[in-house]
Amino acid sequence: MNTHDQHRFPKSLDTPALPAVVDRATWQMELDKLRIREKVHTREGDAIAAARRRLPMVEVDPTIPLLGPHGPVTLLEVFEGRRLLIVYFHMWHTGQPASAQCEGCTFSNSQVRELSYLHSRDVTYATFCEGPYEESIRYRDFMSWDVPWYSVPQDAVDQLVADRHFGILVSYLRDGDQIFETYWTTGRGNEVMAPSYGLLDLTAYGRQEFWEDSPEGWPQRWDSKGDQMRLDGRPTAQWSRLAAGRSDNLGTKTTAPNGSPNQP
Repeated sequence: MNTHDQHRFPKSLDTPALPAVVDRATWQMELDKLRIREKVHTREGDAIAAARRRLPMVEVDPTIPLLGPHGPVTLLEVFEGRRLLIVYFHMWHTGQPASAQCEGCTFSNSQVRELSYLHSRDVTYATFCEGPYEESIRYRDFMSWDVPWYSVPQDAVDQLVADRHFGILVSYLRDGDQIFETYWTTGRGNEVMAPSYGLLDLTAYGRQEFWEDSPEGWPQRWDSKGDQMRLDGRPTAQWSRLAAGRSDNLGTKTTAPNGSPNQP
């Protein structure tokens, strides 16, 4: 596979738009005013989290089957003996090359790395993928992710997803051998998985997406329908893996764009 650097990450925003320049005292005064609003926002987030902890819960069948690295397992076994479980439900396009896989799910999963802090709170994290295990685990390995990874058989989808869709983030609680779903979210609720967005929000130009309320002339180059997570026809995070010499072969008989074969 040709892993030559065919993509071009933008090197410069190429914009004359700049914030106003003031003396440090004036700048600090404006920042102090903003800090008041930030503190209100933080405390409201704390209050919402407190309300989330008081939600009721719904029981889930602990024997729901999944497929993991050692074959069939149950939902109960995914807890790995811990009391709590957080699951991201990863979309999958069966038979399609790596370049055609979900950019949003790739964006989210790429940023969940260090699990020890969750484990120290008796929490397991796992990804449940709707695709065949053989294809999707090759994608996980290509992306150099090391989170626990399971495939959801079709007959278990209705039980787990329950009139929703893949792309959701779900929290579970185990009480002995009983399992309960305590919370779920999707869309922008999944941003808790993506510190990149939080960091971009701290910069002068923000996320550079069309929907943002930014000053006139600020760079806004990305839509919010997937393009903001893709570059040159692929989920953005794939390019560094290709440049590092990783194979994006998922065992499918399709060919990826930009001359990158994805064949068995």
